Amino acid sequence: MINKQIMFSKNIFTMLFIGFALVSCKKEDETLKVKYEAEKDKVDFQKIDSTEIKIADLPIMLKGTNYLLHPVGDVRVYSTGNSKYGSSKTKHVSYQVSNYSSPEITGYLSNIMFQHKDSLDLKPLTENKMQIQSVTFLDEFALKTGKKLLIYSLVDKDTNRDGKYDSNDIKALYISNIDGSDFTKLTPEFQELLDWNVILDKNRLYFRSIEDINKNGEFDSTDAINYYFIDLNEDNWELQSYSPLK
Repeated sequence: MINKQIMFSKNIFTMLFIGFALVSCKKEDETLKVKYEAEKDKVDFQKIDSTEIKIADLPIMLKGTNYLLHPVGDVRVYSTGNSKYGSSKTKHVSYQVSNYSSPEITGYLSNIMFQHKDSLDLKPLTENKMQIQSVTFLDEFALKTGKKLLIYSLVDKDTNRDGKYDSNDIKALYISNIDGSDFTKLTPEFQELLDWNVILDKNRLYFRSIEDINKNGEFDSTDAINYYFIDLNEDNWELQSYSPLK
């Protein structure tokens, strides 16, 4: 009888250990921003899947511009209520893709269609799969210089290789003209955007990014913070690095 109890206890302990290990592995995977495989520095852009069903919000016309922006994204389905306590869950469907508060559009956009106000033609921002989290019109810079630019914060690659484009992947910084042309990535590959701002007196956009220098797949206090700026008046937006700590 005692032997049976010992064997039963060992089995329970083994099952608990395995369960704990699986949960720990799952949590560890969820924290990773990058999964390095055979080719450590290779994660390809994915093309938009034409079979996916998308919807668009009503167009947004940014003040002081001649372009309509049509945010494109997915229908979102979510539940309310909690069946654990006896209440039934109710499914809600949201057809809203974005939120607009001048001069910024936020949400989880998969693309943006650009349209001149005097034309019926629509042009997509990108042919690649992305999750665009914010689009900011540099309105004060436009008033000062007449040059109209958009800044994007987005996910452009499935860096943790989980099959999804979301906040668990590396966030990048992009820039384009007001019509979506010259859509250009500013953050170096495998560096995650921390924040950015514009200094009008110098006509510069400054930003910080974090680099996974130990290649452990996550960003922490042991990694490097990098500092960059671009001259917004330039046509090629050449990236310049600098160090404010020297």
